[in-house]
Amino acid sequence: MDIDWITDESDWAAALDGAGRAPLQQSWAYGQAMARLGARVRRAVLHHGGQISAAQMLERRGLRLINRAPLVSRPLLRRLARQPGLTLATSPLRGPGVVPLMTDRFHAEWDLRPEPAALQRALSRDWRARLRQATARITQGDARAMAEIAARDAAQAQARGYRPLPPAFLQAWPGEVLTLQYRPDGPLSAGIVVLIHGNEASYHCAFADAQGRAAQAHRAMLWQAALALRARGITRLDLGAVDSATPGLARFKLGTGAALVSLGPASLILPG
Repeated sequence: MDIDWITDESDWAAALDGAGRAPLQQSWAYGQAMARLGARVRRAVLHHGGQISAAQMLERRGLRLINRAPLVSRPLLRRLARQPGLTLATSPLRGPGVVPLMTDRFHAEWDLRPEPAALQRALSRDWRARLRQATARITQGDARAMAEIAARDAAQAQARGYRPLPPAFLQAWPGEVLTLQYRPDGPLSAGIVVLIHGNEASYHCAFADAQGRAAQAHRAMLWQAALALRARGITRLDLGAVDSATPGLARFKLGTGAALVSLGPASLILPG
């Protein structure tokens, strides 16, 4: 069983075709952005037993990271772990050679394939009621608005003690972006940035001040984003992490009708 190293975007798309999807961290555009930020990015395909395994990995300083590869297998992971350095993978895979280092991570994934009326019925009662109360007039933002939202989100993250991808990631991102904003009096009061990759999208960053929160701007923007993405053929919107440390945010994400999906734990992969 030999590993094929993929260097062409169309070959990578073909390799992932069997999965029917590619989460953000396995998209070609994500790999390009991380390479521009200094990571070594490699894409491996392994044929074994009539099946295909594939994984995009980031390598830095002797550490190999594989995150959410939909077609990854233990044989591929353990083959990759033979190379110098440590191999860490976030995956539901279990078994010999896969040593969990922490508990499972969970994301909220919103299926956008139903008709808009069905999507609205799937909203929780509270979510739907607050959406009706929203007074924010939402407009589409440009690259300047995107940069401002990213900067405000980064400042907010630092104050609250969590670490998102840096604003420089957006500058390096080569793919499509949907930016929505709320500016009732001129200055930015709220905004969201969504990354589009293939037939999926990922909620990337957001900001809302007191005026934006009072106008339910975040809720209105997320609903408008879902409809706009669906209209352009996007089938799934990843709303990001759900955990017990932020119960209010978890309720907000799951209130859309999004499914709670286990990504599995981060695991150390042993050579094999």
